[in-house]
Amino acid sequence: MKIPQVALGAGPPGARPGRTGGNLIADTYSRDSDKAGVTVIQLGELVMILDLHRQGLSISAIARQTGLDRKTIRKYITRGLEPPTYGPRQARPRRLEPFEAYLRDRVKAYPGLTGRRLLREIRALGYDGGYTALTDFLREVRPSSAPGFEVRFETPPGQQAQVDFAHFRVGFTDEPGITRVVWLFSMVLGFSRLIWARFVSHQDLQTVLRCHIAAFEAIGGVPQEVLYDRMKTAVAGTDPEGHIVYNRSLIDFARHYGFQPRACRPYRAKTKGKVERPFGYIREDFFLAGEFRNLEDLNDQLAQWLATVANPRCHATTRRVVNEAFAEEHNHLRPLPLAAFRSLLKLERRVSHEGMVSVAGNLYSVPDTTRRRIVEVHTLADEIRIFEDGVMIACHPVLDGRNQRRVAPGHRRMPRGSDTEHPREDPPILLARVGEVVTRRPLEVYQAVASHLAQAGDQP
Repeated sequence: MKIPQVALGAGPPGARPGRTGGNLIADTYSRDSDKAGVTVIQLGELVMILDLHRQGLSISAIARQTGLDRKTIRKYITRGLEPPTYGPRQARPRRLEPFEAYLRDRVKAYPGLTGRRLLREIRALGYDGGYTALTDFLREVRPSSAPGFEVRFETPPGQQAQVDFAHFRVGFTDEPGITRVVWLFSMVLGFSRLIWARFVSHQDLQTVLRCHIAAFEAIGGVPQEVLYDRMKTAVAGTDPEGHIVYNRSLIDFARHYGFQPRACRPYRAKTKGKVERPFGYIREDFFLAGEFRNLEDLNDQLAQWLATVANPRCHATTRRVVNEAFAEEHNHLRPLPLAAFRSLLKLERRVSHEGMVSVAGNLYSVPDTTRRRIVEVHTLADEIRIFEDGVMIACHPVLDGRNQRRVAPGHRRMPRGSDTEHPREDPPILLARVGEVVTRRPLEVYQAVASHLAQAGDQP
């Protein structure tokens, strides 16, 4: 006996169920029949039989009132109203099933991997299903908590860019077993959400300015204002009245490029949500589970990912393709200045016994002719200049990272007659007697000796 899950209706006392003009539902309750093997009665009839029995009517009275056989009445009173039973549904094959073990392993090893990243990976393995099936499965593997409500703050085209650093730990394949700390500098345009980013080894002022210059040149313009966190390279502190005091070099840089620096309110990181959120996006969709040879390779892969994945995507908030929105925003950016930014920081450094000067953890060469042990170093955004007695004796491009060396061409001179690339010794010359050898000398030496002996012989 099977009873479907339906709402129950009731007819007036004494009325046959199903003949009251719609008071009873059309769902049925099956029972055995002598004629056709199986006949059906309406569910309302069964409910009425049980209700009349609870009121104290006899089986014969119920049979007369319903028009059913007494054996049928007795049978259903004995059985009562049973819950419905259903057979097991046959499982259908799913397209995602062959990839579930792979997805479980990836999510277990890297819980932060995004659905889009995993979709690209399993598509490369042959998956031809949809994205929704994948996200449904990922929700079962890693339940996510619902985020709180936030107020969106949008800016017009060309109005604002947001800048910040994020901390990363990475192990380069060129240095197995060593974990390096690198910083991700990111600039995000507020209107289009275009991302420019670069991994660096320092957060010093020189690096900040150099990243700004590269970012402005990459996007082909300058926004009207740049929003910063209260990092020391941007904000020097506050005055007694609570007003923000910006770094002097940053002010000079902003004046040169024509933008207004702004610092977000303290302890309000969500003020810079447009640049904070991409850090998680870059970490989960690009950085996790990646392999990088060195810092240069890391930045090469990041630039490739930005060009092919991040900036061509449809942004989840604006519902626009980032590159298409940037094409609209680009016309509202300020033009780049004609002259390069040349503000500098002056330092004094000691020349080592190897003829090297240390700046920001890297070594830069000075010429062999340098005589002073203390020199003056001018650090620009993209150059290192070294001066001796007010005269520039060396100019180097800034080295990224730490513990690197650069020897400029011409700073190291070898003795005359020697090959700087492949130095070698002159072969000895045998004299008349075996065992006596002398090294080969230029002819000028022998001429000078002969002249000296001739002058000594002329004297009395």
